[in-house]
Parts: sequence; C-alpha cells; structure tokens
Amino acid sequence: MLSEKERFLGNIMKGVDFITLLVAFPLAYFGDEYIRVVADLNVKAYAVSPTISGFFYFASKYWQMILGFPVIWLSIFSLNNVYSGYRTSSFKKFTWVVFVSSGWSTLASGSLIFLLKLELTSRLYFSVYTLFAFVLLLSEKKMLLFVLDFVHKRGYNRENLLIVGTGKRARDFIRAIRLHSNWGLHIIGLIDDEHGMYGKEVDGYRVIGRIQDIPFIVKRLVIDRVIFVVPRLWLHRIEEAILACEEVGVSTSIALDLYNLHIARTRQTDFNGFPLLEFETFHAKEWQLFIKRAMDLVISIVALIFFSPLMIIVAILIKLTSKGPVFFKQVRCGLNGRKFTVYKFRSMVIDAEARKKELLQNNEMDGPVFKMKRDPRITKLGYILRKTSIDELPQFINVLMGDMSVVGPRPPLVTEVEDYTFWQRRRLSLRPGITCIWQVSGRNKIGFDQWMKMDLEYIDNWSLWLDIRILVKTFFVVMIGYGAE
Repeated sequence: MLSEKERFLGNIMKGVDFITLLVAFPLAYFGDEYIRVVADLNVKAYAVSPTISGFFYFASKYWQMILGFPVIWLSIFSLNNVYSGYRTSSFKKFTWVVFVSSGWSTLASGSLIFLLKLELTSRLYFSVYTLFAFVLLLSEKKMLLFVLDFVHKRGYNRENLLIVGTGKRARDFIRAIRLHSNWGLHIIGLIDDEHGMYGKEVDGYRVIGRIQDIPFIVKRLVIDRVIFVVPRLWLHRIEEAILACEEVGVSTSIALDLYNLHIARTRQTDFNGFPLLEFETFHAKEWQLFIKRAMDLVISIVALIFFSPLMIIVAILIKLTSKGPVFFKQVRCGLNGRKFTVYKFRSMVIDAEARKKELLQNNEMDGPVFKMKRDPRITKLGYILRKTSIDELPQFINVLMGDMSVVGPRPPLVTEVEDYTFWQRRRLSLRPGITCIWQVSGRNKIGFDQWMKMDLEYIDNWSLWLDIRILVKTFFVVMIGYGAE
C-alpha cells in the first residue's frame, strides 16, 4: 500500500538528487568566484573567467569529480536509508539523516580527490560545493514533502480507508495515519463487531457498522481499501467480508494469509511497523501507473490542441442548429464510486433526460443501460457527432483533470451503478476511460453482461502494451464508425 509508493517516489528522488548534485557544480563555481572577489583571494586553478564558458573549461579539467561525486552521494544516501522511511518520519529526523549522510558523502568525495591525485582542487571550491549540495538536496526534499502534503490534504490522489477494529492496535494504526497527512490516507469510518459500538467515536472516527455490513458499505461509500486490524479471535468472522471486497474490486489488508481468493493477488507489505498481507484485484506497479498517467496527460493535451479548431467549429454548429448549451454535462461514477462530471458535446435536444422515460420501452440493450437506434432525441448534427465520436472530444478535459484515463472502462451513470449486480461493481476498481475493449469490439452490438465481462478482462490483464493496442484499434474503429449509434 504505502511501501510500494514510497519505493517508487524514492527512485524518483534519486533521479532528482542526481540532477541536483550536478547543478551544484556550476553554482559552486560562481559562488566560489564571488567569495574570492569579495575576500580578495587567489584565483583557483583552471578558472579562466566567471562565465558559463569558463565553467565548462573548469569542468573539463575536473570531469572525474563531476562524474564521481553524484555516484558517491547517492550510494551513501541509499545506504543510510534516506530514500526509505522519509514519509513516515518527522522532517527534523529526516533532516538529521540527510545531514549525517552529507557528512559521510563529503569525506568519501574528499577521498576520491586524494585517490585520483587531483592536487590542484581548491579546498574552498570543495567546501562551497558541499554546502550547496546539502542545502539544495534538503530544499528539494522539503519541497517534495510539501507538495505531497499539499496534494493529499486537498483530497487529490487520496486513498479512502475503512478500518475494521477499534482495539489498541487499531487505535495505534489510526493515530499513525492522523499524524502523517502526507501519506495521502483518509479514514472514512470504523467497523466494530461488538454490540453497542455502532455510532460511537474512536479517536475522532465514527463506527459506521459491523463486519456483516461491509458489503453494503463498500457499495454505498467511496472505499479504496479495507484494513482489518482485529483480534485473532475475529479472523474466522472476516472471510465473507474479504471475499465481498474482492468481488467488487476493493483492496483489503490483514495480518495473515488465510483465504483462497480467486482473483486478488496476495503480497506482504509493511505499514509503519504494522505487517500487512494485501489482496489486490488490480495488478500494476507504481512506475507503470506513472507512465499510464503521463501518457494520459500527453495524449489529452495533444488532442485538445490538435482538435481545437474542429471543436470550435462544432461548438458554433451546435449553437446554430439547436437550442441549448454546447456541452452536455452529466454526473458519472469513477474510481471506486467517486462521482465526477463528464463533459461531451451536446448531441440531443435539451429535454432529452425528461423524455427518456417515454422511450424506456424501446430500449435495445439488456441490463441497466439505455440504448436505442434512431433515438428521436438526437439532433441531426448530433447523429454525425456520435457516428464520428466527435461528441466525446471534451472528455479529454476529464482526462486532464484526473477523473478519467484515455483507456479504461466507460464511466457509468449513478443510476446504472445502483442496478449493478455485485460482481459487476468490480469494473469501478480502475479509473474509467474514453475507450476500452468494449469500444473496439462493436459497442452497441454487444450485450450488457458481455460488456461488463470485457471490462473485467481488461482489468485482470492490464498492461501498458494492452493500452497501446486498444488505442491503435480505437483509431481504426473511429475512422470507420464501427458500432457507433
């Protein structure tokens, strides 16, 4: 849960540290030059001028330092666990670890100078570089933690937890989360199976049900993970709840591996000293999710820029051909039931939702979805927009906002989700997308249950390569309008 994200961010931090240590070289060069001018000191070796070209000449003479120092610093920082545990320790303690690591790195860097016999190396320059390196590294890490704290406090990239248990270890677990807002964890409520606990507060969080209520709670509330911190005597009670969470795609964490799950994979992690066994139905590494999000941002930005002239023309045509707004806005369900507003070009008359009840008898799709050929609510321009999928271009705005991905299960209506059978809710365990297997396989020509199974197939077999294949197929499907109504 937290440890994998911490390892991923630790690797990101290593890369940023490497760049920071390189940046410290020119800063130290100009800082050293300034000190020498103010203090009227001798010019250091190979310093021909306080300019960029002067620095490059200086660097060409000390390339061993420029290559060796970052490697030494990163190695010692890794050995001193600077890149692990930084999110679970206080910044004061973290500063001390960075300071000690910088001290050892300075000694090791000095040893490199001695071993390579770089006799003309200026001690003042070496001291200024060390100071710059330490200040820049600490500032960069402080900024990273500030950004994480800022993002998580405002609810972005936050993981909603349901804690099962109110005993001593559960309370310790809750306090640990409250003390570290930068972890991005938010407790929705507590579960306790003891009589009389319902409605009571434990460490500021309300008990919202018993173990038998978990299937109902994960269906009604936005829950990303259920964590069982319970006495050993309770372990026989929670199997049904874990299997229910597995069925809807909600991750669970407990202390022991006891159950024969059919979909979720099991892995052991550590949460601030709490050993956890996690069951997750969606299998992806943090770096893969990072690349997927980067692809979403690049594709959506390029698409919005490239199609902006077309979108302006479409907006004008919509206003000229029918009454009503340019955009159609509708509340949909996203990741684990999060509600958001999806944007599309309006392709129907303005009272389309009100007239839907009159047309329900003509529904040509099974399940809770409404689809109808020659829907009388669709405008003439709207038919063209739907056939060419142009009406969906504004959804790239949703991708930029982080509510959707380019590839993923289509975001359902709130009313549709309410009519899902339990196993169908697992399609909400992944961020919804503009296109997916269903879109490239016939769309309206496929039954509802088969559609749901396709989405689960995508979730169970997800990879970056699968996303790329779906994007390529989507391009050809849009070109020929296959399955669009």
